[in-house]
Amino acid sequence: MQPATGHRDQYVLYEPDERPPRAVTILLGFQAATVTISTIVLMPAIVARAAGAGETYLSWSVFAALIVSGLTTMLQATHIGHVGRIGAGYILVMGASGAFIAVCVTALVEGGPAMLATLIVVSSLIQFALSAHLSLLRRIITPTVTGTVIMLSAVTVMPIVFDKLTDVPAGTPPLAAPASAAATLVVIVMLVLRVSGVWRLRVPLMGIVAGCLVASFFGLYDVRRVGAAAWIGVPTGGWPGFDLGSGPVFWSLLPAFVLVTLVTAIKTIGDAVAIQRVSWRKPRAPDFRVVQGAVAAASVGNLLSGLVSTVPNIAYSAGTSITELTGVAARRVGVCIGIVFLAAAFLPKLSALLLAVPNPVVAAYLLVLMSLLLILGMRIIVQDGVDYRKATVVGVSFWVGVGFQNQLIFAEYIGERWLVLLGNGITAGGLTAILLTLFIELTAPRSQRIETALAVADLPKIRAFLEAFAARRGWNVAMADRLCLAAEETLQILIQQGEDEATAKGRRLRLVARSDGASAANLEFVAATSEGNIEDHMAILAERDVTAPLEHEISLRLLRQFTSSVRHQQYHDSDIVTIRIDVLPRERETTA
Repeated sequence: MQPATGHRDQYVLYEPDERPPRAVTILLGFQAATVTISTIVLMPAIVARAAGAGETYLSWSVFAALIVSGLTTMLQATHIGHVGRIGAGYILVMGASGAFIAVCVTALVEGGPAMLATLIVVSSLIQFALSAHLSLLRRIITPTVTGTVIMLSAVTVMPIVFDKLTDVPAGTPPLAAPASAAATLVVIVMLVLRVSGVWRLRVPLMGIVAGCLVASFFGLYDVRRVGAAAWIGVPTGGWPGFDLGSGPVFWSLLPAFVLVTLVTAIKTIGDAVAIQRVSWRKPRAPDFRVVQGAVAAASVGNLLSGLVSTVPNIAYSAGTSITELTGVAARRVGVCIGIVFLAAAFLPKLSALLLAVPNPVVAAYLLVLMSLLLILGMRIIVQDGVDYRKATVVGVSFWVGVGFQNQLIFAEYIGERWLVLLGNGITAGGLTAILLTLFIELTAPRSQRIETALAVADLPKIRAFLEAFAARRGWNVAMADRLCLAAEETLQILIQQGEDEATAKGRRLRLVARSDGASAANLEFVAATSEGNIEDHMAILAERDVTAPLEHEISLRLLRQFTSSVRHQQYHDSDIVTIRIDVLPRERETTA
Protein backbone atom coordinates (compact mmCIF):
# COMPACT_ATOMS: atom_id res chain seq x y z
CA MET A 1 0.00 0.00 0.00
CA GLN A 2 1.14 3.50 -0.83
CA PRO A 3 -0.16 6.24 1.41
CA ALA A 4 -1.75 9.19 -0.28
CA THR A 5 0.91 11.51 1.00
CA GLY A 6 3.80 9.93 -0.86
CA HIS A 7 7.44 9.97 0.20
CA ARG A 8 9.21 12.48 -2.04
CA ASP A 9 10.12 15.80 -0.46
CA GLN A 10 8.81 18.89 -2.25
CA TYR A 11 10.79 22.03 -2.95
CA VAL A 12 9.45 24.52 -0.40
CA LEU A 13 11.60 27.41 0.78
CA TYR A 14 9.29 28.61 3.55
CA GLU A 15 6.51 26.51 5.09
CA PRO A 16 3.34 28.16 6.50
CA ASP A 17 4.73 28.46 10.05
CA GLU A 18 8.08 29.94 8.96
CA ARG A 19 8.93 33.63 8.68
CA PRO A 20 10.66 34.73 5.49
CA PRO A 21 12.57 38.03 5.46
CA ARG A 22 10.36 41.11 5.34
CA ALA A 23 11.62 42.05 1.88
CA VAL A 24 10.66 38.62 0.51
CA THR A 25 7.21 38.87 2.10
CA ILE A 26 6.53 42.30 0.59
CA LEU A 27 7.90 41.26 -2.82
CA LEU A 28 5.70 38.18 -3.05
CA GLY A 29 2.69 40.06 -1.68
CA PHE A 30 2.96 42.66 -4.42
CA GLN A 31 3.53 39.99 -7.10
CA ALA A 32 0.37 38.14 -6.13
CA ALA A 33 -1.62 41.38 -5.86
CA THR A 34 -0.43 42.45 -9.32
CA VAL A 35 -1.88 39.31 -10.88
CA THR A 36 -5.21 39.29 -9.03
CA ILE A 37 -6.21 42.89 -8.36
CA SER A 38 -7.36 43.49 -11.92
CA THR A 39 -9.83 40.61 -11.61
CA ILE A 40 -11.13 41.92 -8.27
CA VAL A 41 -11.77 45.31 -9.87
CA LEU A 42 -13.10 43.87 -13.14
CA MET A 43 -15.84 41.60 -11.72
CA PRO A 44 -17.93 44.27 -9.90
CA ALA A 45 -17.29 46.67 -12.79
CA ILE A 46 -18.73 44.16 -15.28
CA VAL A 47 -21.77 43.55 -13.08
CA ALA A 48 -22.49 47.25 -12.50
CA ARG A 49 -22.09 48.22 -16.15
CA ALA A 50 -24.06 45.24 -17.49
CA ALA A 51 -26.93 46.09 -15.12
CA GLY A 52 -26.76 49.81 -15.87
CA ALA A 53 -26.38 50.56 -12.15
CA GLY A 54 -24.57 53.88 -12.66
CA GLU A 55 -21.12 55.23 -11.79
CA THR A 56 -21.93 55.86 -8.14
CA TYR A 57 -22.72 52.22 -7.45
CA LEU A 58 -19.82 51.07 -9.66
CA SER A 59 -17.22 53.01 -7.65
CA TRP A 60 -18.76 51.81 -4.37
CA SER A 61 -18.86 48.18 -5.54
CA VAL A 62 -15.20 48.17 -6.63
CA PHE A 63 -14.11 49.87 -3.38
CA ALA A 64 -16.12 47.37 -1.30
CA ALA A 65 -14.78 44.37 -3.27
CA LEU A 66 -11.19 45.40 -2.54
CA ILE A 67 -11.98 45.85 1.17
CA VAL A 68 -13.71 42.47 1.48
CA SER A 69 -11.00 40.71 -0.55
CA GLY A 70 -8.28 42.16 1.65
CA LEU A 71 -9.98 41.23 4.91
CA THR A 72 -10.84 37.67 3.86
CA THR A 73 -7.39 37.03 2.38
CA MET A 74 -5.86 38.05 5.71
CA LEU A 75 -8.42 35.93 7.57
CA GLN A 76 -7.53 32.88 5.47
CA ALA A 77 -3.84 33.36 6.23
CA THR A 78 -4.16 33.96 9.97
CA HIS A 79 -7.28 31.88 10.87
CA ILE A 80 -9.32 32.14 14.07
CA GLY A 81 -9.60 29.29 16.56
CA HIS A 82 -7.88 25.92 16.89
CA VAL A 83 -6.82 24.42 13.51
CA GLY A 84 -8.73 27.04 11.58
CA ARG A 85 -12.28 27.22 12.87
CA ILE A 86 -12.51 30.25 10.58
CA GLY A 87 -9.71 30.59 8.06
CA ALA A 88 -7.36 28.03 6.52
CA GLY A 89 -4.01 29.23 7.86
CA TYR A 90 -2.58 29.13 4.31
CA ILE A 91 -2.13 31.52 1.39
CA LEU A 92 -5.61 31.54 -0.12
CA VAL A 93 -6.13 34.70 -2.14
CA MET A 94 -9.77 35.80 -2.01
CA GLY A 95 -11.46 37.99 -4.59
CA ALA A 96 -14.68 38.78 -6.44
CA SER A 97 -16.15 35.74 -8.18
CA GLY A 98 -16.91 35.60 -11.89
CA ALA A 99 -19.34 32.73 -11.28
CA PHE A 100 -21.79 35.24 -9.73
CA ILE A 101 -21.81 37.70 -12.64
CA ALA A 102 -25.00 36.43 -14.29
CA VAL A 103 -27.10 36.17 -11.12
CA CYS A 104 -25.79 39.47 -9.72
CA VAL A 105 -26.67 41.32 -12.94
CA THR A 106 -30.19 39.85 -12.85
CA ALA A 107 -30.61 40.82 -9.18
CA LEU A 108 -29.48 44.41 -9.85
CA VAL A 109 -31.80 44.78 -12.82
CA GLU A 110 -34.81 43.21 -11.07
CA GLY A 111 -34.42 44.59 -7.55
CA GLY A 112 -31.44 46.96 -7.32
CA PRO A 113 -28.38 46.95 -5.00
CA ALA A 114 -30.49 46.44 -1.87
CA MET A 115 -32.06 43.25 -3.28
CA LEU A 116 -28.60 42.02 -4.33
CA ALA A 117 -27.29 42.59 -0.81
CA THR A 118 -30.12 40.58 0.76
CA LEU A 119 -29.73 37.65 -1.64
CA ILE A 120 -25.98 37.41 -1.01
CA VAL A 121 -26.39 37.54 2.77
CA VAL A 122 -29.05 34.80 2.79
CA SER A 123 -27.10 32.51 0.43
CA SER A 124 -23.94 32.97 2.53
CA LEU A 125 -25.72 31.26 5.42
CA ILE A 126 -25.91 28.10 3.29
CA GLN A 127 -22.14 28.19 2.97
CA PHE A 128 -21.74 28.52 6.74
CA ALA A 129 -23.89 25.41 7.16
CA LEU A 130 -21.79 23.53 4.59
CA SER A 131 -18.62 24.39 6.50
CA ALA A 132 -20.03 23.18 9.81
CA HIS A 133 -21.33 19.88 8.39
CA LEU A 134 -18.75 19.15 5.71
CA SER A 135 -18.12 15.65 7.07
CA LEU A 136 -21.69 14.66 6.12
CA LEU A 137 -20.91 15.35 2.44
CA ARG A 138 -17.57 13.53 2.34
CA ARG A 139 -18.89 10.87 -0.06
CA ILE A 140 -20.14 13.48 -2.51
CA ILE A 141 -17.42 16.16 -2.32
CA THR A 142 -14.55 13.75 -2.95
CA PRO A 143 -10.99 14.33 -4.22
CA THR A 144 -12.34 13.32 -7.64
CA VAL A 145 -14.87 16.15 -7.52
CA THR A 146 -12.52 18.76 -6.05
CA GLY A 147 -9.70 17.84 -8.44
CA THR A 148 -12.06 18.16 -11.39
CA VAL A 149 -13.21 21.58 -10.18
CA ILE A 150 -9.59 22.71 -9.82
CA MET A 151 -8.87 21.61 -13.42
CA LEU A 152 -11.98 23.44 -14.61
CA SER A 153 -10.82 26.56 -12.75
CA ALA A 154 -7.91 26.76 -15.16
CA VAL A 155 -10.18 26.06 -18.13
CA THR A 156 -12.61 28.79 -17.03
CA VAL A 157 -9.88 31.41 -16.64
CA MET A 158 -8.07 30.63 -19.90
CA PRO A 159 -10.57 32.39 -22.24
CA ILE A 160 -10.06 35.55 -20.17
CA VAL A 161 -6.29 35.02 -20.38
CA PHE A 162 -6.37 34.61 -24.16
CA ASP A 163 -8.50 37.76 -24.50
CA LYS A 164 -6.06 39.72 -22.35
CA LEU A 165 -3.14 38.63 -24.54
CA THR A 166 -4.41 40.93 -27.30
CA ASP A 167 -6.28 43.46 -25.16
CA VAL A 168 -4.45 46.73 -25.88
CA PRO A 169 -5.68 50.30 -26.48
CA ALA A 170 -6.63 51.35 -29.99
CA GLY A 171 -3.71 52.69 -32.02
CA THR A 172 -1.13 50.51 -30.27
CA PRO A 173 1.52 49.12 -32.69
CA PRO A 174 0.62 45.58 -33.90
CA LEU A 175 3.74 44.02 -32.34
CA ALA A 176 3.20 45.53 -28.89
CA ALA A 177 0.96 42.81 -27.46
CA PRO A 178 2.80 39.74 -28.82
CA ALA A 179 6.24 41.17 -28.00
CA SER A 180 5.46 42.10 -24.39
CA ALA A 181 3.59 38.82 -23.77
CA ALA A 182 6.39 36.77 -25.35
CA ALA A 183 9.05 38.55 -23.25
CA THR A 184 7.12 37.81 -20.05
CA LEU A 185 6.45 34.20 -20.96
CA VAL A 186 9.98 33.41 -22.14
CA VAL A 187 11.67 34.92 -19.09
CA ILE A 188 9.36 33.16 -16.61
CA VAL A 189 9.46 29.75 -18.31
CA MET A 190 13.22 29.78 -18.91
CA LEU A 191 13.98 30.80 -15.34
CA VAL A 192 11.53 28.30 -13.85
CA LEU A 193 13.18 25.51 -15.84
CA ARG A 194 16.73 26.45 -14.84
CA VAL A 195 16.95 28.35 -11.52
CA SER A 196 16.51 27.09 -7.97
CA GLY A 197 16.86 28.32 -4.40
CA VAL A 198 16.09 31.94 -3.62
CA TRP A 199 16.16 32.82 -7.33
CA ARG A 200 12.73 31.21 -7.65
CA LEU A 201 11.33 34.04 -5.52
CA ARG A 202 12.31 36.57 -8.16
CA VAL A 203 11.03 34.68 -11.20
CA PRO A 204 7.53 36.24 -11.38
CA LEU A 205 8.81 39.77 -10.79
CA MET A 206 11.59 39.37 -13.38
CA GLY A 207 9.08 38.15 -15.93
CA ILE A 208 6.68 41.03 -15.22
CA VAL A 209 9.52 43.60 -15.35
CA ALA A 210 10.78 42.16 -18.65
CA GLY A 211 7.30 42.34 -20.13
CA CYS A 212 6.75 45.90 -18.90
CA LEU A 213 10.11 47.04 -20.32
CA VAL A 214 9.23 45.68 -23.74
CA ALA A 215 5.73 47.16 -23.48
CA SER A 216 7.19 50.59 -22.62
CA PHE A 217 9.06 50.69 -25.95
CA PHE A 218 5.68 50.52 -27.70
CA GLY A 219 4.05 53.04 -25.34
CA LEU A 220 1.87 50.30 -23.85
CA TYR A 221 2.82 50.96 -20.22
CA ASP A 222 0.75 54.01 -19.33
CA VAL A 223 2.49 55.92 -16.54
CA ARG A 224 0.10 58.86 -16.99
CA ARG A 225 -2.64 56.79 -15.38
CA VAL A 226 -0.53 56.45 -12.26
CA GLY A 227 0.36 60.14 -12.20
CA ALA A 228 -3.25 61.25 -12.57
CA ALA A 229 -4.55 59.08 -9.73
CA ALA A 230 -5.12 60.65 -6.31
CA TRP A 231 -3.04 59.56 -3.35
CA ILE A 232 -6.03 59.01 -1.07
CA GLY A 233 -9.64 58.57 -2.06
CA VAL A 234 -12.94 56.93 -1.13
CA PRO A 235 -16.11 56.59 -3.24
CA THR A 236 -18.71 59.34 -3.01
CA GLY A 237 -21.63 56.87 -2.95
CA GLY A 238 -22.82 55.35 0.28
CA TRP A 239 -24.10 51.99 1.50
CA PRO A 240 -27.13 50.90 -0.60
CA GLY A 241 -28.91 49.18 2.33
CA PHE A 242 -31.15 46.09 2.33
CA ASP A 243 -34.42 45.06 0.77
CA LEU A 244 -36.08 42.97 3.47
CA GLY A 245 -39.27 42.43 1.54
CA SER A 246 -39.35 38.78 0.42
CA GLY A 247 -41.35 39.32 -2.75
CA PRO A 248 -41.60 37.05 -5.82
CA VAL A 249 -38.40 38.48 -7.31
CA PHE A 250 -36.43 37.50 -4.21
CA TRP A 251 -37.79 33.95 -4.13
CA SER A 252 -37.29 33.44 -7.86
CA LEU A 253 -33.63 34.48 -7.65
CA LEU A 254 -32.69 32.82 -4.35
CA PRO A 255 -32.34 29.24 -5.75
CA ALA A 256 -29.87 30.45 -8.38
CA PHE A 257 -27.80 32.28 -5.73
CA VAL A 258 -27.79 29.20 -3.48
CA LEU A 259 -26.72 26.97 -6.41
CA VAL A 260 -23.81 29.22 -7.41
CA THR A 261 -22.82 29.62 -3.74
CA LEU A 262 -22.58 25.84 -3.32
CA VAL A 263 -20.50 25.45 -6.48
CA THR A 264 -18.08 28.21 -5.45
CA ALA A 265 -17.85 26.58 -2.00
CA ILE A 266 -16.73 23.36 -3.70
CA LYS A 267 -14.17 25.42 -5.62
CA THR A 268 -12.89 26.75 -2.27
CA ILE A 269 -12.73 23.19 -0.92
CA GLY A 270 -10.59 22.20 -3.89
CA ASP A 271 -8.28 25.16 -3.40
CA ALA A 272 -7.96 24.41 0.33
CA VAL A 273 -6.92 20.84 -0.47
CA ALA A 274 -4.55 21.99 -3.22
CA ILE A 275 -2.75 24.63 -1.14
CA GLN A 276 -2.00 22.05 1.55
CA ARG A 277 -0.36 19.78 -1.03
CA VAL A 278 2.14 22.45 -2.14
CA SER A 279 2.89 24.13 1.21
CA TRP A 280 5.01 21.52 3.02
CA ARG A 281 8.40 19.98 2.26
CA LYS A 282 7.18 16.55 3.27
CA PRO A 283 3.76 16.00 1.67
CA ARG A 284 0.89 15.61 4.12
CA ALA A 285 -2.60 14.19 3.91
CA PRO A 286 -5.14 17.02 3.59
CA ASP A 287 -6.51 18.19 6.93
CA PHE A 288 -10.24 18.72 6.44
CA ARG A 289 -10.39 20.93 9.50
CA VAL A 290 -8.35 23.35 7.41
CA VAL A 291 -10.84 22.90 4.57
CA GLN A 292 -13.73 23.65 6.94
CA GLY A 293 -11.92 26.78 8.09
CA ALA A 294 -11.35 27.89 4.49
CA VAL A 295 -15.04 27.48 3.63
CA ALA A 296 -16.04 29.30 6.83
CA ALA A 297 -13.74 32.24 5.95
CA ALA A 298 -15.18 32.32 2.43
CA SER A 299 -18.62 32.40 4.05
CA VAL A 300 -17.53 35.42 6.09
CA GLY A 301 -16.37 37.02 2.83
CA ASN A 302 -19.74 36.40 1.20
CA LEU A 303 -21.56 37.74 4.25
CA LEU A 304 -19.43 40.91 4.17
CA SER A 305 -19.98 41.18 0.40
CA GLY A 306 -23.72 41.08 1.01
CA LEU A 307 -23.54 43.63 3.80
CA VAL A 308 -21.79 46.09 1.45
CA SER A 309 -23.64 44.97 -1.71
CA THR A 310 -20.78 43.88 -3.94
CA VAL A 311 -19.95 40.69 -5.86
CA PRO A 312 -19.39 37.68 -3.53
CA ASN A 313 -15.95 36.23 -2.83
CA ILE A 314 -14.24 33.09 -4.03
CA ALA A 315 -10.75 31.63 -3.48
CA TYR A 316 -8.44 32.51 -6.39
CA SER A 317 -6.36 29.55 -7.51
CA ALA A 318 -3.52 31.88 -8.45
CA GLY A 319 -2.41 31.82 -4.80
CA THR A 320 -1.80 28.07 -4.98
CA SER A 321 0.07 28.35 -8.28
CA ILE A 322 2.26 31.19 -6.99
CA THR A 323 3.09 29.14 -3.89
CA GLU A 324 4.14 26.20 -6.05
CA LEU A 325 6.07 28.43 -8.45
CA THR A 326 8.05 30.30 -5.77
CA GLY A 327 8.20 27.69 -3.01
CA VAL A 328 6.99 30.19 -0.40
CA ALA A 329 3.93 29.15 1.64
CA ALA A 330 4.45 31.42 4.67
CA ARG A 331 1.24 32.87 6.12
CA ARG A 332 2.87 36.30 6.32
CA VAL A 333 2.70 36.50 2.53
CA GLY A 334 -1.06 35.99 2.64
CA VAL A 335 -1.37 38.77 5.21
CA CYS A 336 0.73 41.04 2.99
CA ILE A 337 -1.50 40.35 -0.02
CA GLY A 338 -4.54 41.30 2.03
CA ILE A 339 -2.87 44.52 3.19
CA VAL A 340 -2.10 45.46 -0.43
CA PHE A 341 -5.77 44.97 -1.36
CA LEU A 342 -6.87 47.15 1.57
CA ALA A 343 -4.32 49.81 0.70
CA ALA A 344 -5.39 49.78 -2.95
CA ALA A 345 -8.99 50.48 -1.88
CA PHE A 346 -7.98 53.71 -0.10
CA LEU A 347 -4.93 54.65 -2.20
CA PRO A 348 -6.00 55.12 -5.84
CA LYS A 349 -2.40 55.74 -6.89
CA LEU A 350 -1.33 52.32 -5.61
CA SER A 351 -4.30 50.73 -7.33
CA ALA A 352 -3.39 52.52 -10.56
CA LEU A 353 0.22 51.35 -10.28
CA LEU A 354 -0.90 47.72 -10.07
CA LEU A 355 -3.53 48.11 -12.78
CA ALA A 356 -1.05 49.85 -15.12
CA VAL A 357 0.73 46.56 -15.84
CA PRO A 358 -0.32 45.85 -19.47
CA ASN A 359 -2.88 43.13 -20.04
CA PRO A 360 -0.61 41.02 -22.30
CA VAL A 361 2.00 40.89 -19.51
CA VAL A 362 -0.58 39.82 -16.89
CA ALA A 363 -2.01 37.26 -19.34
CA ALA A 364 1.40 35.68 -20.03
CA TYR A 365 2.02 35.30 -16.29
CA LEU A 366 -1.44 33.82 -15.76
CA LEU A 367 -0.78 31.36 -18.57
CA VAL A 368 2.04 29.83 -16.51
CA LEU A 369 0.00 29.82 -13.30
CA MET A 370 -3.04 28.19 -14.90
CA SER A 371 -0.82 25.52 -16.47
CA LEU A 372 0.49 24.61 -13.02
CA LEU A 373 -3.05 24.66 -11.65
CA LEU A 374 -4.33 22.22 -14.28
CA ILE A 375 -1.61 19.73 -13.40
CA LEU A 376 -2.24 20.21 -9.68
CA GLY A 377 -5.89 19.26 -10.18
CA MET A 378 -4.77 16.12 -12.00
CA ARG A 379 -2.43 15.24 -9.14
CA ILE A 380 -5.23 15.52 -6.56
CA ILE A 381 -7.28 13.05 -8.60
CA VAL A 382 -4.45 10.61 -9.28
CA GLN A 383 -3.14 10.58 -5.71
CA ASP A 384 -6.56 9.49 -4.49
CA GLY A 385 -6.46 6.51 -6.86
CA VAL A 386 -8.23 6.27 -10.21
CA ASP A 387 -10.45 3.39 -11.27
CA TYR A 388 -12.80 3.24 -14.25
CA ARG A 389 -15.63 4.88 -12.27
CA LYS A 390 -13.56 7.87 -11.17
CA ALA A 391 -12.05 8.17 -14.65
CA THR A 392 -15.56 8.37 -16.11
CA VAL A 393 -16.63 11.03 -13.61
CA VAL A 394 -13.55 13.16 -14.28
CA GLY A 395 -13.61 12.79 -18.07
CA VAL A 396 -17.32 13.44 -18.56
CA SER A 397 -17.45 16.31 -16.04
CA PHE A 398 -14.37 17.99 -17.49
CA TRP A 399 -15.65 18.01 -21.06
CA VAL A 400 -19.16 19.03 -20.01
CA GLY A 401 -17.56 21.99 -18.24
CA VAL A 402 -15.47 22.86 -21.30
CA GLY A 403 -18.50 22.51 -23.59
CA PHE A 404 -20.75 24.78 -21.51
CA GLN A 405 -17.94 27.26 -20.92
CA ASN A 406 -17.66 27.72 -24.68
CA GLN A 407 -21.43 27.38 -25.28
CA LEU A 408 -20.93 24.35 -27.51
CA ILE A 409 -23.47 22.01 -25.86
CA PHE A 410 -27.12 22.47 -26.92
CA ALA A 411 -26.91 26.22 -26.44
CA GLU A 412 -29.93 26.76 -28.71
CA TYR A 413 -32.15 24.47 -26.60
CA ILE A 414 -31.36 25.91 -23.16
CA GLY A 415 -33.19 28.94 -21.83
CA GLU A 416 -31.23 32.17 -21.60
CA ARG A 417 -31.28 32.25 -17.80
CA TRP A 418 -29.98 28.66 -17.52
CA LEU A 419 -27.41 29.32 -20.23
CA VAL A 420 -25.83 32.26 -18.41
CA LEU A 421 -25.85 30.23 -15.19
CA LEU A 422 -24.33 27.08 -16.70
CA GLY A 423 -22.10 29.03 -19.06
CA ASN A 424 -19.45 28.95 -16.36
CA GLY A 425 -17.36 25.77 -16.71
CA ILE A 426 -16.90 25.38 -12.95
CA THR A 427 -20.65 25.44 -12.39
CA ALA A 428 -21.57 23.05 -15.23
CA GLY A 429 -18.67 20.64 -14.73
CA GLY A 430 -18.83 20.78 -10.94
CA LEU A 431 -22.53 19.98 -10.88
CA THR A 432 -21.95 17.12 -13.32
CA ALA A 433 -19.24 15.65 -11.11
CA ILE A 434 -21.49 15.94 -8.04
CA LEU A 435 -24.45 14.29 -9.77
CA LEU A 436 -22.34 11.42 -11.14
CA THR A 437 -20.73 10.86 -7.73
CA LEU A 438 -24.16 10.95 -6.10
CA PHE A 439 -25.40 8.35 -8.61
CA ILE A 440 -22.47 6.06 -7.76
CA GLU A 441 -23.22 6.43 -4.07
CA LEU A 442 -26.96 5.79 -4.40
CA THR A 443 -26.52 2.72 -6.62
CA ALA A 444 -23.68 1.17 -4.60
CA PRO A 445 -24.29 -2.13 -2.74
CA ARG A 446 -26.07 -1.63 0.56
CA SER A 447 -23.82 -0.90 3.49
CA GLN A 448 -24.05 -2.37 6.97
CA ARG A 449 -23.20 -0.51 10.14
CA ILE A 450 -22.73 -0.97 13.84
CA GLU A 451 -22.20 1.52 16.65
CA THR A 452 -20.10 0.70 19.70
CA ALA A 453 -17.98 2.37 22.34
CA LEU A 454 -14.48 3.41 21.25
CA ALA A 455 -12.95 0.73 23.46
CA VAL A 456 -11.11 -2.57 23.16
CA ALA A 457 -13.87 -4.19 25.26
CA ASP A 458 -16.23 -3.93 22.27
CA LEU A 459 -13.93 -5.79 19.88
CA PRO A 460 -16.01 -9.01 20.14
CA LYS A 461 -19.06 -7.11 18.86
CA ILE A 462 -17.05 -5.69 15.96
CA ARG A 463 -15.59 -9.10 15.13
CA ALA A 464 -19.04 -10.75 15.08
CA PHE A 465 -20.34 -7.94 12.86
CA LEU A 466 -17.49 -8.33 10.34
CA GLU A 467 -17.66 -12.14 10.29
CA ALA A 468 -21.37 -11.93 9.41
CA PHE A 469 -20.59 -9.27 6.77
CA ALA A 470 -17.96 -11.52 5.16
CA ALA A 471 -20.21 -14.58 5.25
CA ARG A 472 -23.05 -12.76 3.47
CA ARG A 473 -20.67 -11.94 0.61
CA GLY A 474 -19.35 -15.44 0.20
CA TRP A 475 -15.89 -14.77 1.60
CA ASN A 476 -14.15 -17.46 3.61
CA VAL A 477 -12.66 -17.46 7.10
CA ALA A 478 -9.29 -16.13 5.93
CA MET A 479 -10.87 -12.97 4.51
CA ALA A 480 -13.04 -12.57 7.61
CA ASP A 481 -9.93 -12.80 9.78
CA ARG A 482 -8.18 -10.12 7.73
CA LEU A 483 -11.18 -7.82 8.11
CA CYS A 484 -11.21 -8.38 11.88
CA LEU A 485 -7.46 -7.87 12.27
CA ALA A 486 -7.52 -4.66 10.23
CA ALA A 487 -10.46 -3.38 12.28
CA GLU A 488 -8.68 -4.23 15.53
CA GLU A 489 -5.53 -2.33 14.56
CA THR A 490 -7.56 0.67 13.35
CA LEU A 491 -9.43 0.73 16.66
CA GLN A 492 -6.16 0.56 18.60
CA ILE A 493 -4.75 3.48 16.59
CA LEU A 494 -7.84 5.62 17.14
CA ILE A 495 -7.65 4.96 20.88
CA GLN A 496 -3.91 5.77 20.94
CA GLN A 497 -4.35 9.03 19.00
CA GLY A 498 -3.77 11.61 21.68
CA GLU A 499 -5.45 9.85 24.59
CA ASP A 500 -5.53 6.44 26.23
CA GLU A 501 -8.53 4.16 26.61
CA ALA A 502 -9.29 5.45 30.11
CA THR A 503 -9.69 9.06 28.92
CA ALA A 504 -11.49 7.84 25.78
CA LYS A 505 -14.37 6.59 27.92
CA GLY A 506 -17.67 7.79 26.56
CA ARG A 507 -16.43 8.25 22.99
CA ARG A 508 -18.42 6.38 20.36
CA LEU A 509 -17.41 4.55 17.19
CA ARG A 510 -19.56 3.92 14.13
CA LEU A 511 -18.31 1.25 11.73
CA VAL A 512 -19.75 1.10 8.21
CA ALA A 513 -18.91 -1.89 6.00
CA ARG A 514 -19.35 -1.88 2.22
CA SER A 515 -18.29 -4.28 -0.51
CA ASP A 516 -16.93 -3.20 -3.88
CA GLY A 517 -18.52 -6.12 -5.70
CA ALA A 518 -16.55 -9.26 -5.00
CA SER A 519 -13.17 -7.60 -5.28
CA ALA A 520 -12.76 -5.62 -2.04
CA ALA A 521 -14.23 -4.53 1.27
CA ASN A 522 -14.32 -0.90 2.42
CA LEU A 523 -14.53 -0.25 6.15
CA GLU A 524 -15.28 3.25 7.45
CA PHE A 525 -14.58 4.13 11.10
CA VAL A 526 -16.21 7.32 12.38
CA ALA A 527 -15.05 8.44 15.82
CA ALA A 528 -14.66 11.55 17.93
CA THR A 529 -11.83 13.86 16.93
CA SER A 530 -8.26 12.91 17.83
CA GLU A 531 -4.83 14.34 17.07
CA GLY A 532 -2.47 13.22 14.34
CA ASN A 533 -3.17 11.83 10.89
CA ILE A 534 -2.80 8.09 10.27
CA GLU A 535 -1.81 8.60 6.62
CA ASP A 536 1.05 10.90 7.65
CA HIS A 537 2.25 8.44 10.30
CA MET A 538 2.25 5.61 7.76
CA ALA A 539 4.24 7.72 5.30
CA ILE A 540 6.84 8.33 8.01
CA LEU A 541 6.99 4.61 8.69
CA ALA A 542 8.04 3.98 5.11
CA GLU A 543 11.15 6.08 5.73
CA ARG A 544 12.09 4.53 9.09
CA ASP A 545 14.10 1.45 9.88
CA VAL A 546 11.55 -1.37 9.79
CA THR A 547 13.80 -3.68 11.80
CA ALA A 548 13.30 -1.72 15.03
CA PRO A 549 9.72 -0.49 15.25
CA LEU A 550 8.64 1.53 18.25
CA GLU A 551 5.85 0.07 20.35
CA HIS A 552 3.23 2.60 19.21
CA GLU A 553 4.10 1.89 15.56
CA ILE A 554 3.21 -1.80 15.69
CA SER A 555 -0.48 -1.19 14.92
CA LEU A 556 0.43 1.07 12.01
CA ARG A 557 2.75 -1.54 10.53
CA LEU A 558 0.19 -4.30 10.93
CA LEU A 559 -2.46 -2.08 9.31
CA ARG A 560 -0.18 -1.62 6.30
CA GLN A 561 0.08 -5.39 6.00
CA PHE A 562 -3.67 -6.04 6.09
CA THR A 563 -4.94 -3.22 3.83
CA SER A 564 -4.45 -1.95 0.30
CA SER A 565 -5.21 1.69 1.16
CA VAL A 566 -5.87 3.87 4.19
CA ARG A 567 -7.49 7.30 4.12
CA HIS A 568 -7.83 9.48 7.21
CA GLN A 569 -10.07 12.56 7.11
CA GLN A 570 -10.02 14.84 10.14
CA TYR A 571 -12.91 17.23 10.76
CA HIS A 572 -13.72 19.43 13.74
CA ASP A 573 -16.52 17.10 14.81
CA SER A 574 -15.16 13.68 13.87
CA ASP A 575 -12.31 11.50 12.65
CA ILE A 576 -13.08 9.27 9.67
CA VAL A 577 -10.71 6.45 8.72
CA THR A 578 -11.54 4.50 5.56
CA ILE A 579 -9.60 1.33 4.79
CA ARG A 580 -9.80 -0.89 1.73
CA ILE A 581 -9.03 -4.61 1.87
CA ASP A 582 -8.71 -6.40 -1.45
CA VAL A 583 -10.13 -9.91 -1.65
CA LEU A 584 -7.61 -12.55 -2.72
CA PRO A 585 -8.80 -15.22 -5.19
CA ARG A 586 -8.51 -17.98 -2.57
CA GLU A 587 -10.77 -16.01 -0.21
CA ARG A 588 -13.83 -15.90 -2.49
CA GLU A 589 -15.07 -19.42 -1.80
CA THR A 590 -16.82 -20.09 1.47
CA THR A 591 -15.47 -23.05 3.34
CA ALA A 592 -17.82 -25.81 4.49
